[in-house]
Amino acid sequence: MLDAESLREELQTIAGLTSAPINLNFFCHAQPEPCREWELRWRRLLSPYFAEYGIDPGPPPSAAGRRPFSVEMADQLEEFRPAVISFHFGLPSAELLARVRGWGAKVLSTATTVEEARWLEAHGADAVIAQGLEAGGHRGHFLADDLSAQMGTFALLPEIARAVRIPVIAAGGIADAQGVAAAMALGAAGVQIGTAYLLCDEATTSAVHRAALKSDAANATALTNLYSGRPARGIVNRLMRELGPIHESVPSFPLAAAAIAALRSKAESLGSGDFSPLWAGQNVSGCKEVSAAQLTRELACACKL
Repeated sequence: MLDAESLREELQTIAGLTSAPINLNFFCHAQPEPCREWELRWRRLLSPYFAEYGIDPGPPPSAAGRRPFSVEMADQLEEFRPAVISFHFGLPSAELLARVRGWGAKVLSTATTVEEARWLEAHGADAVIAQGLEAGGHRGHFLADDLSAQMGTFALLPEIARAVRIPVIAAGGIADAQGVAAAMALGAAGVQIGTAYLLCDEATTSAVHRAALKSDAANATALTNLYSGRPARGIVNRLMRELGPIHESVPSFPLAAAAIAALRSKAESLGSGDFSPLWAGQNVSGCKEVSAAQLTRELACACKL
């Protein structure tokens, strides 16, 4: 979500605080061409909500706000040479990937199927993140859009571990040390945990998002394309209930987000998450209001089980 200038500022700050290796993560989606007709159809669908809140959504944007990994981003990274760079939605171009690997960085990317894991191994990934269907946030699929072909973490993990020679990192539905131990027993070389950290002191999770995670609403999540144009798992809220979590009128990723932004901002100012992407996995039981360091130590106890 950072532009090139903001990324550089963050990297300078981190470099001033630690010499430990860091991991940067980037999306590497294909950038869509804006379609005015599609955007207008999407805004018509949202118009009752704009009227309810007295919002003028303004003209459709001329370009997407979220950019994939690019030469400009690589230019910013050159000086810092991060130890690990992970990607979501496949891998960047061969030229960009060669540049990253030229710094000595280890390359990770997400696979939601065995076929994607094999593709990533064949195209230069050093490790594969096996993302189960339980995982919160955006699905990392990139070879096919068929969600019915995707599996839960503990079904997907051993299949990928058998199919590739590179290390496999498990992600999705893992929230405690016992879950970490189970993933390792099924062939994971490590785990990647997201949802459990959303209530940590250091997390920039919004107030409405934190409230939702601590409520009974967090027990119901669904994959939705309403907030970005691409399926992502979040806590079911008003917009998802009333429009359905997946809607054909939503523009391609990431073009959908622009029209939602004004609704989200207005609702959140009133303390409501009705129009916010409340990303969360299916297992919120590990969410704790503690420091990230404390939570990490608790999760790492799996190594002693």
